Amino acid sequence: MEGVIDAVARDLLTRRGGFDWAVTEFVRVVDARLPPRVFLKHCPELASSRVATPSGTAVHLQLLGSDAQALAANARQALALGAVSLDLNFGCPAKLVNRHDGGASLLRDPRRVQAAVAAVHAAVGDAIPVTAKIRLGFADRRLALECALAAEDGGARQLVVHGRTRDEGYRPPAHWEWIGRIRQRLRIPVVANGDIWTLEDYWKARTLSGCRDVMLGRGALADPWLAPRIRHWQATGEQLPPTDWSRRGELLAEYAALQRNTLPDRVVTSLVKQWLNQMRTRDPEAARRFQALKRLTDLDALMAGLQAATLLPSAGAARTASSRAGAGTPGADGKGIDKNGKCIDKKEALVTS
Repeated sequence: MEGVIDAVARDLLTRRGGFDWAVTEFVRVVDARLPPRVFLKHCPELASSRVATPSGTAVHLQLLGSDAQALAANARQALALGAVSLDLNFGCPAKLVNRHDGGASLLRDPRRVQAAVAAVHAAVGDAIPVTAKIRLGFADRRLALECALAAEDGGARQLVVHGRTRDEGYRPPAHWEWIGRIRQRLRIPVVANGDIWTLEDYWKARTLSGCRDVMLGRGALADPWLAPRIRHWQATGEQLPPTDWSRRGELLAEYAALQRNTLPDRVVTSLVKQWLNQMRTRDPEAARRFQALKRLTDLDALMAGLQAATLLPSAGAARTASSRAGAGTPGADGKGIDKNGKCIDKKEALVTS
């Protein structure tokens, strides 16, 4: 989930419990070994002895690329820096990534999936596990099983499957039953992913796929208490009440305060609105706040609007010329602005069982 699940978001989400491990935003590998600073930027948890969030949830480093030898070189670099697990991204549907032969583009040829996984596995040996994430194919599902088997054959110890093809993007539904077909043929664990927004979705995804574990991505951003809700239900059989707006607003305020320590206010403003944009898909009050506040460019004004007990219709009236042009405002299409001011697609990555 490029531009969304950074170290601060991982910290805040895992503090609430329920997660077994988290995955970083992908490190883009092209044709050379990257310097340590790139890995530390994407995974500052490498600087800790546990390579975990402050609450103790393990963090797995994700690589994205198509050059098997370059992936191997960067896998060795990551191992030297202390990575505890390497995940290979064959699921990113972003057009820019796919045009540059990354992410889901490799699903058109299972041999390339196998070669990439095998090269990384050979580079790190048995020192750390290598895992992978795929979709059900690129344009269609004809090669879904072949790609999954290719990842297993290359040495992947676990496979996450997003229940849609690249061309299906994030349009519902996710085909959890297709994940089940893959799970039945593989010897390694398979994790179900896609369209898990609620406790009921979690149960349906597990039932239709037969998978023991699921991966939460957008669902964890839409409701940061989804993983704890699932864990509580597993332990007690009790369904917790829905997450109210006050807790969501408090979380966004904490996120902004932490990001403000190291990032400019304009970047933090975009990041907060980006997260709010994810929340609005499943919460009426978050949707109302997003519509009222989405054009604000002043971080203090944005936070005041988020934390206000009630929000007047005019709360979003104060804006600048740049905000009227939509600068830094993530839209309903799932795009936003990253920390370097670039337009990004935001999708996929945290795990609960």
